[in-house]
Amino acid sequence: MDRTRSMDRAAAEGIAATALGVVAGDPQRLGLFMALSGLGPETLRAAAAEPAFLLAVLDFVIGDDDLVMAVARAAEIAPERVVAARDILAGPTPG
Repeated sequence: MDRTRSMDRAAAEGIAATALGVVAGDPQRLGLFMALSGLGPETLRAAAAEPAFLLAVLDFVIGDDDLVMAVARAAEIAPERVVAARDILAGPTPG
């Protein structure tokens, strides 16, 4: 079954924005995200305007089951929708 069906890009971006809020609300997770992404406090805001940023946030989130659950709770969605949002933002798989 295609888990991205019935979700558009705007909905996926909304889930990613919620995910960013969850990550930003936890200083330890935010620090880890910034370290892994190479971003600093001074570059975070500019990076957030880039299209690939929200995908990077969701890539970070799906690496941690507890974080997926936290985002799902915050967005009031099923955890599978977090992964589906990531897939939509990533675009079609080549091949």
